[in-house]
Amino acid sequence: MTTTFQPQNTAFATPQDALKGGLREAAGVPMFVMSASFLGFGSMIRDVEWSVWTGVLSTITTWALPGQIAMAEMAYSGAPMIAIVLAVFFINARLLPLVASLLPHMRNEGTPVWKYYAVSMLIAATSWVGVMRRLPDLKQDQRLSYLTGYGLTLYISSPIATFVGYHLAGSVPQPVTYALVFLNPLYFMLLFLFDMHNVSKILSLAIGAALGPSLYLVMPNWSLILTGLLGGTVAWALGRTEPAQRLQRKLKREAPNLEEEGGVE
Repeated sequence: MTTTFQPQNTAFATPQDALKGGLREAAGVPMFVMSASFLGFGSMIRDVEWSVWTGVLSTITTWALPGQIAMAEMAYSGAPMIAIVLAVFFINARLLPLVASLLPHMRNEGTPVWKYYAVSMLIAATSWVGVMRRLPDLKQDQRLSYLTGYGLTLYISSPIATFVGYHLAGSVPQPVTYALVFLNPLYFMLLFLFDMHNVSKILSLAIGAALGPSLYLVMPNWSLILTGLLGGTVAWALGRTEPAQRLQRKLKREAPNLEEEGGVE
């Protein structure tokens, strides 16, 4: 599906300006949070006896922190190669919905197909949220440029942070190292708080926060998957009831500047 939405007031004049805008806007808090997470990863890989270059290479080729952590820990524990490959494959499959939901908004007539495949590598949770929030302000021919600038800033900073984190290992307490690793998921969740006019998102956060710890006590190996599946399904169903729709219309009226184009939510 190709999005044909064109904003009346655009954030940038040209695709080149959109590229620079993506670089600039990702270079603040998003880059700081993602770099902090990879600092933690760089410090962690020293504990599992990886070389710094192995860690940097994993960031360049994978750029998906949960999969990288699983790969490092499983390799350290002596897990079979096929088990490591399958674990990383299934963990990183979570990025497929992000790519499938974002790329249709990037399509523009005359753009070579290979560019979409290349830019797909730059879609992570942080870049997905940042670009999705900007879509209503971008013309169709500016979107791919903005995503390229935004994603490149985060992508380039990550292996650098991995390298620095490796050499900082031992200079910061281990609990701080692990806290840095989990900083990025926390940031991802907080970004949703800026979109609190969407009732389904509010419900999904609330149900997930209540359901996750409870399921972990009963089924620790399946709690994360079941929390996402059950919490998301229940939130989606409740969000379509008439009382929830009335509440959503009221919240949107009170926050007109946060309205998004259809299909982005």
